[in-house]
Amino acid sequence: MTETKVLISEQQVMEKVAELAATLKEEYRDKHPLAIGILKGSFVFMADLIRMMGIPIEIEFVGLSSYGKGATESAGKIKLVQPLKTPVKGRHVLVIEDIVDTGLTLRFLLDYLKRKKPASLKLCALLDKPSRRKIDVPIDYLGFTVPNIFIVGYGLDWDERFRYLRDVCFVEV
Repeated sequence: MTETKVLISEQQVMEKVAELAATLKEEYRDKHPLAIGILKGSFVFMADLIRMMGIPIEIEFVGLSSYGKGATESAGKIKLVQPLKTPVKGRHVLVIEDIVDTGLTLRFLLDYLKRKKPASLKLCALLDKPSRRKIDVPIDYLGFTVPNIFIVGYGLDWDERFRYLRDVCFVEV
């Protein structure tokens, strides 16, 4: 069994999520935003974030893939595996992501959404790993910056394992 080590404790995560939620609540209070979570990793963060925001918010999910089964490195080719069902034209769209790594997946999604003409388009990410960036993406709301290590827990996985961990952890691969 692969050993995990805590990088960011559950308490630190929840404090940061509450801080982000308070900021987003003010930003989107009267805008009836559409929050788009990127599956599968963002679902835990997104659920906690929108509950703490405490305002009417519509949710949608999109499935994108750049990792193969068992991989720890992005393949670099992005696939839309679950498209949007909700129209975004004229909506205030908030993309919610677990981790910004190379930027390839998010650039693909942001470009895809821009073509659908939202009223506004912003990104909220729990984690940022800038040392791996290949394409710049604007992160409007950020939780933590992390070093170049493989992150799991709080919804993030390695080959579908470790999503259940309450802390943000890392594994040595």
